[in-house]
Amino acid sequence: MDGIATDRFDTSRFEASRNRLASLAYRLLGSAADAEDAVQDAFLHWQAADRQRIRVPEAWLTKVVTHLCLDRLRSAQARRERAVGAWLPEPLLDGDPMLGPADTFEQRESVSLAVLTLMERLSPVERAVYLLREAFSHSHAEIAEILDITESASQQHLHRARRRLTAGRRRSGAPDPESARRIVEEFLAAASSGRTDRLVALLTDDATAISDGAGRAERLLRFDTPQRIATVVRAGFRPTPAKRRLAGGTPAVHYAPVNGAPAVLFVLGDRVIGAVTFDLADGRIATVRGIAAPARLVRLGEAWRRHEPDTPLIAQW
Repeated sequence: MDGIATDRFDTSRFEASRNRLASLAYRLLGSAADAEDAVQDAFLHWQAADRQRIRVPEAWLTKVVTHLCLDRLRSAQARRERAVGAWLPEPLLDGDPMLGPADTFEQRESVSLAVLTLMERLSPVERAVYLLREAFSHSHAEIAEILDITESASQQHLHRARRRLTAGRRRSGAPDPESARRIVEEFLAAASSGRTDRLVALLTDDATAISDGAGRAERLLRFDTPQRIATVVRAGFRPTPAKRRLAGGTPAVHYAPVNGAPAVLFVLGDRVIGAVTFDLADGRIATVRGIAAPARLVRLGEAWRRHEPDTPLIAQW
């Protein structure tokens, strides 16, 4: 093969792995934008490498992307951003290839907003071992090679990661999609009508609500009792002229699964200006997340513009 043909072939080999690499990077970083940057950096490493000496390109690329992500997680900027309580995972619309494999329960769970948030409790290496094993089914021998650790260390990291995640995770049967949608529709109806008592009844006793304050708050806003959450939600979902001016118009409210969980999206024209996601447990709502910072909605908004939406739950909010 001449040089041009070789470069094209090698670029094609990289592109064949791009979605898998992006899915790994997203799970590690919780940010689609950072994941895209990591994959692009991996491509530059791939171009600069002596590719004839790379025996298994997929393994080599997995190692490069993993280490690029670990470097980002260990950086002073990442520690600063995540330590001050201003971080939430970036939501993705179901069907986005960056969500990656979803054949097993572990694969689906590893990309949920709940688990992406819980993984902040793990060290970067624990996070990498957990994901490489649970979401991508690598053996401990392969993980040891990827992370430059021993197999025994890989096993120990996995044990600690599982223990830490289990300690903070709810385990309950996930409702079927129809039931999940019904619960969210009831929540939206109660919030829109101001029925605080009905909102409280829809929440678990230990429910939590989290909001990024549309990116204007220095820290995440958290509310931890059903009564307080109901009061905040009722105020937040009540449309006012001031809110419409801030939004730039009158949005529609659509139901759309996000990261495998039910969500409602506030859509103005073809722009997603807000997302509210829900974690459900035993037929009630355990966590409500309000995400409206524009930087967290870029990729979701791009996917929405390619999406064929259902009839909105609220045509004019």
